[in-house]
Amino acid sequence: MEHQIASLEKLEGENKRISKLPFSIRILLENVLRNHDGFAITDEHLDTLINWNPAGTDKEVPFKPARVLMQDFTGVPAVVDIASIRAEVVRKGGDGSKINPAIPVDLVIDHSVQVDFFGTNYSYQSNVDLEYERNAERYELLKWGQQALDNFTVVPPGMGICHQVNLEYLAKGVIKRDGWAFPDTLVGTDSHTPMVNGIGVIAWGVGGIEAEAAMLGQPIYFTCPQVIGLKLTGKIPAGCTATDMVLFITKLLRDYGVVGKFVEVFGDALDHLSVTDRATISNMSPEFGCTVTYFPIDGRTLEYMRRTNRSEEQIALVEEYCKENLLWRTGEEEIIYSDVIELNLDTLEPTVSGPKRPQDKILVRDFSAQFSHLLEKEYRRNYLPIKDRQEQAWLSEGGSGSQFTYEDRQTNTEIAVETDDIRSVRIKIKNKEYVLSDGSIAIAAITSCTNTSNPTVMVGAGLVARKAVARGLRTKSWVKTSLAPGSKVVTEYLQRANLLEDLEALRFHTVGYGCTSCIGNSGPLPPHIAEAVDKGDLVVASVLSGNRNFEARVHPQVKMNFLMSPMLVVVYALVGRVDVDLINDPLDYDPNGNPVYLRDIWPSQQEIIDTINQCMRIEDFKDVYDVIFDGEADWKQLIAPEGKNFIWNEHSTYVQEVPFFKDISDEPLPTEDIKDAKVLLFLGDSVTTDHISPAGSFKSDSAAGQYLISKGVEAKDFNSYGSRRGNHEVMMRGTFANVRIRNKVTDKEGGYTTYFPTGETLSVYDAAMEYAKNDTPLIILAGKEYGSGSSRDWAAKGANLLGIKAVIAESFERIHRSNLVGMGIIPMEFLQGENPETLGLDGTETFHISGVSDNLKPHKLLHVIATKANGETVAFESKARFDSDIEIEYYRHRGILQYVLRGFLKK
Repeated sequence: MEHQIASLEKLEGENKRISKLPFSIRILLENVLRNHDGFAITDEHLDTLINWNPAGTDKEVPFKPARVLMQDFTGVPAVVDIASIRAEVVRKGGDGSKINPAIPVDLVIDHSVQVDFFGTNYSYQSNVDLEYERNAERYELLKWGQQALDNFTVVPPGMGICHQVNLEYLAKGVIKRDGWAFPDTLVGTDSHTPMVNGIGVIAWGVGGIEAEAAMLGQPIYFTCPQVIGLKLTGKIPAGCTATDMVLFITKLLRDYGVVGKFVEVFGDALDHLSVTDRATISNMSPEFGCTVTYFPIDGRTLEYMRRTNRSEEQIALVEEYCKENLLWRTGEEEIIYSDVIELNLDTLEPTVSGPKRPQDKILVRDFSAQFSHLLEKEYRRNYLPIKDRQEQAWLSEGGSGSQFTYEDRQTNTEIAVETDDIRSVRIKIKNKEYVLSDGSIAIAAITSCTNTSNPTVMVGAGLVARKAVARGLRTKSWVKTSLAPGSKVVTEYLQRANLLEDLEALRFHTVGYGCTSCIGNSGPLPPHIAEAVDKGDLVVASVLSGNRNFEARVHPQVKMNFLMSPMLVVVYALVGRVDVDLINDPLDYDPNGNPVYLRDIWPSQQEIIDTINQCMRIEDFKDVYDVIFDGEADWKQLIAPEGKNFIWNEHSTYVQEVPFFKDISDEPLPTEDIKDAKVLLFLGDSVTTDHISPAGSFKSDSAAGQYLISKGVEAKDFNSYGSRRGNHEVMMRGTFANVRIRNKVTDKEGGYTTYFPTGETLSVYDAAMEYAKNDTPLIILAGKEYGSGSSRDWAAKGANLLGIKAVIAESFERIHRSNLVGMGIIPMEFLQGENPETLGLDGTETFHISGVSDNLKPHKLLHVIATKANGETVAFESKARFDSDIEIEYYRHRGILQYVLRGFLKK
């Protein structure tokens, strides 16, 4: 090759058996070999990867990604952090302009568009107008960064979702830089960054804290992973989709347990899976719990690169480099994996997942029965068949429950509720009447890069819509429908196939090019629907083609959320309910009274393939991505601050200098044991980062809402927690403010706790501030999988600002554990077989944690004494989840960025 390479083939020739290693380990090995400097990256790191142990090891390895990907929810606080670090450097007499990303950073603004308008041809532009009105301050900061920071580019709003843009355009496969050719690798400040594993790029999600350190030249250290081989055989059968496949795999891998591990896919099914099918699987790596789900580069990869307008020069580079450096998949490899899990794709069936975890797989044929079970189990409501329920709801008097009527003169809405075990609401609005009840669908969203990047399911959804319209079917009037493509390429091919008009006939109009409902930007429910849900205490549902359905994530009023393919989203919107038997019962009746079944509107695989071949063109990718950084008129007209140092506006409620770096000491203070700590929250299993730091909307009576009101912001202008991540005052008040979080030290659901000195029930924020007045350290007790979900650095930053010093849990999800360390909080694990219940803890105790102040090392056992009110003590050991020596250094400096900043100031 013309460029220098770190040769794995040469190591193979030295009898190192590199060809037996998983491809993903080979890429880590190349990274260490190329960046070896004898200091940060050493011979020991090289030996660990060359002699990779399939059984696992506690040895750490470094990783220096080639680039960083960000979205705006996490990108804004990252830019705020860098601007804040620059400000501190200036205060200390240095040159702030020298603080820059050391590697390329692409930030895609995709998380801020909200579905306020839907179902009309003006929805898109109206949502865009509101997006700019709400987010101008944030966008000004990002546009400042675009001109002030080196190695930093911004993809303006309205261009697509970061992971789909990455897959279709940014990902190179192999990079040429500074005379070297090497694998394209990255980390991203979004947990679904592994999506590009589907195109052969090693990438995973990290918190913004780790990403910023990587941007500033710091290697990312992590324990050398086990690699689980996922063997796929067979083909996706007729009637099934790539979404059904990934929901099967989510359940399979989550049950096996792959948290913190790599997954690498092999088997003869790869010969049939397109890159977009592979990316659908890789996208949901955080739902499995693994770090990556890697597909090695092969002929299908090159085929996709050519179809998406990569240059022939780039494609040739990828092929030549991978074949020369042992990174090309032939299908004949004999790789040693830590373990192998098998799935025969021939066994797939139509599938959904929910109501609150992606791994909660439900076969469509069982959905109706499963819904009744969930309603009884979760909400203690005896299920009533839909026909009987409708008849009961139409009773004008009597009935088995009490009845009330609500009338809104402005909307001409009349609501009557039967308050029996099963809840049904009669709605009369503007001469329309219908019944809304438990199981009704309030939101149907074709959203999320997981599926919108895959033409098979997007074209499939359009064909379902076409066939439904032809049979005279329409979506139910109470369903809030939306279409949010992950890139403008999707719009191009849907328009060319004339499928966009069929989707619009069912009110699936384009509402924006962003994450929308998948990140919680569903927008408000129509007023009469929202009123009915609240007044009737209804358990309504959402159906979405996303990857996340955690509690209160999609919408705070929607208690059940089900993931499914875009095709099924359209189908369920036609029915308007989830408690139906799609397989055997009619979806509806046409205008002539004839039943229409699912089989009548479901396209064949050949129809989908033929349509894709007719409507997709390489030129679409060229036209869209040639102008990707230009932005539309709103972006071009946006006036942003200039200069190398950001000028803070003390009156801004969106962007404020963070307190973490102000007046930083030259040396870190000594580590100390944690004494007389109180429990701020006592939580159960599967607490997600959405529970810890919600991204969606919030109300006036919340701590964040009260803060904004005090600053003169009206409730209609609150926007979302995600959009306010540039203001720590909002975010610390929003920490543990999820309306569905359950804290065992109080009976009140939501972000509340007991303030033990007085016994009062206070918001988590208010209690933390009271404890701070007395310098009382705080801890959290939790169960398994603490911090699963999004790579949300504010879940750790907010905890830091609340005064939390340690989290003691049964287990941690990978990204959040790293984020806690990166913010100077100790993640501690109960020993095997122990948890708060077995130890007799109830959260009212006072805790003393010793072993922190001296000889702190990875996985050190810390001694904990919990003292009850009556003086009784419970003593136990807990493992400090510092997984490497460098993490001890980060903790000693009270944070990874403080560590980097002190190093810069010393230079």
